[in-house]
Amino acid sequence: MKPQNRSFSSNRNSSAGKPAHERVRNSPSRSWKQHSANLQHNIFWCQHCNVPLLKSTCDICHSEGTYVNLSSPGDIRFCSPYEKEVLKGLLFTSFNCDPIGDRIVFLNKTAGEDRTDEVIVDGLHFGVLRFDMKTLGYVFDLSVDGAKILAAHTNSKTIELKKASSHLSGKKIKADQLLKFTEDIKKQDTVLIKCKSLIGFGVSLSDHEHFKNSEDAVLRVRKLDGNPVSLNPHISSVQDVIKANTSHMEKISRDAANVIKGIVNRKEYKDLPVHVSFSGGKDSLVVFDLTRSTLKKRHVKAFFLNTGIEFPETVEFARNFCSICGIELIESAAGDAFWENLERFGPPAKDMRWCCKVCKLAPANRVIDGSTSEGEVCLTVDGKRKYESFSRASISASERNPFVPTQLNIFPIRDWRAIEVWLYIYGKNLDYNPLYDMGFERVGCYLCPASLSAEYQIFSRLHPALHARWHRYLLEWANKKGLPESFVEHGLWRWKELPPKMIKLAEELGIKYDLSAANENFSVDSVSGASPCTGGGFTIEAKVGGVSLQDAADVLYIIGDLKAAESMGMLLVRAGDATVKFFSSGNLLVTADSREKATEVFRQVTLQLMRVCMCTRCGICQGVCPVNAIEIDDMRGLFISNACIRCGKCIEPCVVLKYAPRNLPWLREDH
Repeated sequence: MKPQNRSFSSNRNSSAGKPAHERVRNSPSRSWKQHSANLQHNIFWCQHCNVPLLKSTCDICHSEGTYVNLSSPGDIRFCSPYEKEVLKGLLFTSFNCDPIGDRIVFLNKTAGEDRTDEVIVDGLHFGVLRFDMKTLGYVFDLSVDGAKILAAHTNSKTIELKKASSHLSGKKIKADQLLKFTEDIKKQDTVLIKCKSLIGFGVSLSDHEHFKNSEDAVLRVRKLDGNPVSLNPHISSVQDVIKANTSHMEKISRDAANVIKGIVNRKEYKDLPVHVSFSGGKDSLVVFDLTRSTLKKRHVKAFFLNTGIEFPETVEFARNFCSICGIELIESAAGDAFWENLERFGPPAKDMRWCCKVCKLAPANRVIDGSTSEGEVCLTVDGKRKYESFSRASISASERNPFVPTQLNIFPIRDWRAIEVWLYIYGKNLDYNPLYDMGFERVGCYLCPASLSAEYQIFSRLHPALHARWHRYLLEWANKKGLPESFVEHGLWRWKELPPKMIKLAEELGIKYDLSAANENFSVDSVSGASPCTGGGFTIEAKVGGVSLQDAADVLYIIGDLKAAESMGMLLVRAGDATVKFFSSGNLLVTADSREKATEVFRQVTLQLMRVCMCTRCGICQGVCPVNAIEIDDMRGLFISNACIRCGKCIEPCVVLKYAPRNLPWLREDH
């Protein structure tokens, strides 16, 4: 058996003499920021009406708005009542004031360990509200504009400096430079800083009582400048925001309606049934209303995929809303499918969401099969948006479901941002899922690994019995894996292979996190189906044991063009229209346009992984390769370089591959 202790950064040379990272064409994978390059990352702000604008001109006063840049992807939303209370509490705790008061607050999701949002007030970047994964509580990171606003409303935690002869931003300050300070400052507190006309913020390096006697620096200045900033004297309302963006919302609503009409009214579709995929979330609520108002003469049904692990509030809302609207709701339930498959696959993870196949695919099939005639197409209006995730960034107006050929999905709001979704809901005065006001940004399954730890805490308080069952399982699972309870408490169970930021967190907290599958014998456990959590396509997910990331990198070039993202612990292979992702945890994901293509690529990938794991080093494949793309090393085993032309001549004589179907019968081409 091949040794499994090789590092991914191996410098073993290919026949061309290139280092390992060049052999696998190792370049950073495309980030969400790159994928969202065509998405809009900004808004405008009407200073007169004090409202955000989704186009440059205000519909109330007709003045031009001021540009407000947002961090990618720019999916700005209204701050929920819960989040506003959290922010208010943090401001009072730190600065004994809340200058925001009744003003409308907007949040813009940005990169972070968990929930991390830019706080936008009156068109100003007030700071960042984030959930700290170390303390498992919310913190507020102040911005320089936020500091200037607070400085006008409080004297708490304030330091005044003597006039300086040079720039202060980023510098450490000693006690002799302090002019005065308040006596409520503790070490590591964020403090407001004034220096003549300059205002900003910094971090105290000691308690206030040690300021005068300290010979060391007592303050680190973060940022300080003299640009005047203040809150707008006019406090706007949600209705003001709606009025200021009326023409924009009318346009995108009209465009969305035209997408729906343009597809369902085609000659070949005009007599077919129309469904709305209704999850009980905000996006599906909007397409529900759009479809109902657009297709007044068509029979429209809503279908709800009850995964068995939905929030009770979501189930109740979906049923009640459809009942009130007089729309037939077809509910297809997965029952205990999740719990029945849990022992087989372990807790679902961000890099292996097997639960979507088990809990969504089967119920979806029952809905389609039960509501259409044989061979008849089912038109399904869906609320997926490009801004939601990396995987949905490229969805089209309509896409066929590769697993259910008779289903055509329509995505009329694919280009909408969260603020537009909410403006539609508020403008139409639609009832919505109450979970949003309780602090949930998304209202999917209550134990989804894509959920945030911030939301997991709310869930624990909201439904203690449901939380206890899941949490108890996670603790038992962690114990079997030799992992501490803190591994679960800090949400690390949500990955099969921890990303760098979570590894850093675990190391800082002293949490054991080794989940390596490197010492396992070769094994494959898979689940497949059309992926409801992505932009479409048939996917096969598997847990592969006994193969390291370096092993996979050594052979998968034979499948297609290969890229390695070391920071993500992942290999990406493109085989024609199919994509293959292999993670250092041993998780494998194959996606293609059709079931047949995905199955074949999955079979070929599995054969190659088995081949590299069980290579006998006989050298036959090396001898038959027409381009000398194969290397055999007694210590390190098999390597296929990017000189490979994928002719397949090395596959037929391989002993491992010849007998592989006997060990794994499903690998046979005729299976």
